[in-house]
Amino acid sequence: MIISLALSLLAIASGTLLTYTYDEDALAASRLCNGACIGFACMALVGFVLALAFGLNAATLGISAALLASPLLLLTNSLKRDQINADIDQALKAISRASSKPDRWAFIYFLFYAGAAIVMWLVFDRALLEKPQGLYTGVLNNYGDLPFHISVITRFAYGQNFPPEDPTFAGARFTYPFLTDFVSAMFVRAGASLRNSMFIENWIVGVALVGVLHRFGLQLLRNRTAAILTPVLVILNGGFGWWMLFSDVNKTDAGVFQILRHIQHSYTILPDVTQGWRWGNAVTSLFVPQRGFLLGIPLAVIVFTQWWAAMKMKSVPPALAGGSKKRPNPPANAGGTDLISRRMLAAGFVAGLLPLIHAHSFIAVMGVGALLALINVRRWRDWLGFFVVASVIAGPQLLWSTHGSAVSTRAFIGWEFGWGHGDENVVWFWIKNTGVFIPLLILALLWKTDKYLVSRKLLYFYLPFTLCFIVPNMIKFAPWIWDNVKILFYWWIASAPIVALLLARLWNGDLWHRVIAGCLFVVLTLAGALDVYALVTKQGEFEEFDRDGVVFADMIKQQTPPKATILHAPIHNTPIFLTGRRSLMGYPGHIWTHGIDSGSREADIKKIYEGAADAPGLLAKYGVDYVVVDPQERSVMRVNDEFFGRYKEVVTVGEYHLYKVAP
Repeated sequence: MIISLALSLLAIASGTLLTYTYDEDALAASRLCNGACIGFACMALVGFVLALAFGLNAATLGISAALLASPLLLLTNSLKRDQINADIDQALKAISRASSKPDRWAFIYFLFYAGAAIVMWLVFDRALLEKPQGLYTGVLNNYGDLPFHISVITRFAYGQNFPPEDPTFAGARFTYPFLTDFVSAMFVRAGASLRNSMFIENWIVGVALVGVLHRFGLQLLRNRTAAILTPVLVILNGGFGWWMLFSDVNKTDAGVFQILRHIQHSYTILPDVTQGWRWGNAVTSLFVPQRGFLLGIPLAVIVFTQWWAAMKMKSVPPALAGGSKKRPNPPANAGGTDLISRRMLAAGFVAGLLPLIHAHSFIAVMGVGALLALINVRRWRDWLGFFVVASVIAGPQLLWSTHGSAVSTRAFIGWEFGWGHGDENVVWFWIKNTGVFIPLLILALLWKTDKYLVSRKLLYFYLPFTLCFIVPNMIKFAPWIWDNVKILFYWWIASAPIVALLLARLWNGDLWHRVIAGCLFVVLTLAGALDVYALVTKQGEFEEFDRDGVVFADMIKQQTPPKATILHAPIHNTPIFLTGRRSLMGYPGHIWTHGIDSGSREADIKKIYEGAADAPGLLAKYGVDYVVVDPQERSVMRVNDEFFGRYKEVVTVGEYHLYKVAP
């Protein structure tokens, strides 16, 4: 645990120091948030490359830490040291003023970030629960995803899965972006528990995400109210699902407070697709279940922020950009050509980290970047630098992950109109799922008094992001159409500051405008807030692995070699995922979303458990070393106990049995 925390602090410090090479005007808090995300991404990529050569062990962790500390060399530069000292002094003075003579905004910022840290702690504390009865999750949408992420972590930490193969489909190259889980695997190898290894990373990145979104809004809008609303609109996203609360109250004699104490379902997404609630709250549907997205979003937003900072700058000679005794300082939006280039090169570096962290985020970043480059063709050299750096870092990752892959490309790309609208009218589907967000967005873009609310420069910057909404409504980018949300959500992220700006403008008006702004804010966030409220108030626990299953997994780790291949039922929460051993086949639903055809293997597994005539041959064909027979196998298929009785039983815990079938 202590080593994991030390690695985390080193990653944050290194990433923060890197921001001094390109981001001239960031405050210390913004640097820490950006640095945490960049540092974790660098640690993951460096550690993985070393693990490919040497395995995941103490030496790999030590070398990774040494390489991760290389940005400390920036401290040898006196100018950088002076800048860092000035930032520290400024931060200390701000803290002193906030405690002795707090102004309104200092108080607001304190409440906002303290609240964000507390909420993120409560949220990710529920992601994985260790109880005497077994392992649970407190997030329903995490029930299917958590065992998969655990299987990725344990295969790296306990099974030395290098080069990586799919932990749920033995023998297939692993193409799912996994570096976020690899960080947790590094923490496990450093001595952290499985729960702590996930929580440390999740909480730090979750808090950093809030800071990154806040900085993005502030850079775009230069409006403190709108900037602080931006992460709130992203995190508490939802639609008109809050209307179901009234329906829930009408169905029972209990009052609304009783309903709120025992919330029975989500107010942003429902499993029954025919009801049309598919958008999902970011926290409960994306950040907790999809760990790669949690790190991918802030990295992408860091790129967007640097794009905007570079685009709004007017190129001036470097000497003038720095000011001098003989020359006046340039305008606030001016910057030396060198600074603009450094921002774009840094954006390329961060974008290049994305493919093995979150591939859909990489696609969104590069697609939007290509359109922005066409709009800003006069700065083609800066954009060329961005794409070259991004390609140099991302190219090897893409080639490595796709070479020899068992994934069917045709399963990922295809025409499908309207995302997950089902039988509903597409327009009503989107209004229903996003509430007043889209109408307010359109109103903000058209709002004009003496001048337009949204400047022309901001409009041109925003327009390419609309394709993150249009294209996923026409083309699917994954076998499961819902996964298009990984592209769609970037449209929401880019739109949130504009909607926040409209709310801020209304709030700055008279009393009636403030009332309207407050009501619109509640309507925009209430559905998402209900989902997050149910999570942080600990409503609901869902068993993943029972006590015997956890003990069974521990004994398997003691009794079997790390690279043993184990056959079990094709389900999502087998105890084998806790062991790090090779799984012949996991849940078909997960494997399908990865673009792998598992039909023939699933049929063969059923034959083996039935004890068919060719069962011994099939065991030899797949290189199976051990077979699990427990209540899960019996619940999904017929098990021939007489057939398995011929093999040696090596582990028994209650109704859990492990048979050694390899000679």
